Amino acid sequence: MFNDWNGYCHRCKKETNVHTMSRFNTQLICDDCEIEETKHPDYEYARKVEFDACRAGNLNFSGVGWPGKNGRLGR
Repeated sequence: MFNDWNGYCHRCKKETNVHTMSRFNTQLICDDCEIEETKHPDYEYARKVEFDACRAGNLNFSGVGWPGKNGRLGR
């Protein structure tokens, strides 16, 4: 997954030297997008689902999907 890093945030396309993987999907995102993501109302749900998947042995979990800044996940 980290092989796909090209120096630009996959979400906002801003050039950056720092990135992390989204909790919602496999996008590699910049610090600003990560901060925005942590404020999303579904963030804790996405974090828990990812944690549970990894704990069950799924180390290639693709996430619950990014609903967008103002979107919500249908559960």
